[in-house]
Amino acid sequence: MSKQDDTTAAPVQATVRLDLWLWAARFYKTRSLARQAVETGKVEVGGQRAKASRAVRVGDALKVARGEEIFEIAVTGLSDTRGPASAAQALYAETEASRVAREQARALRAAERNGYRAPETKPDKRARRLIKALGDIDAL
Repeated sequence: MSKQDDTTAAPVQATVRLDLWLWAARFYKTRSLARQAVETGKVEVGGQRAKASRAVRVGDALKVARGEEIFEIAVTGLSDTRGPASAAQALYAETEASRVAREQARALRAAERNGYRAPETKPDKRARRLIKALGDIDAL
């Protein structure tokens, strides 16, 4: 291999934009949703708010809030293309404390919903009057 061939080789990718990495790691369905999440403060890099164009490197610690779940992860790989879920999961490692906290929160939400059963039909005239008499503002 000649010296000229070495200079034409593709450079090793050392950084990727934060919004692009979040999309490739499948935290958000589109890149624009990832950018919006970063801009609204739902993503922290190293404990601080970041911009969507911030460069992500292997070893960075991220905190990603998605819905009611909060992921605390470490970047283990870089990619700027969205691939299968198995490849996306190889891009990060979630901390054990984060995984346990998410599972406990999910179990708590399920327990809160456990006893509730939605009514099968709309309230009739008598039930509407009773609801109104109780002062339920949602029923007005």
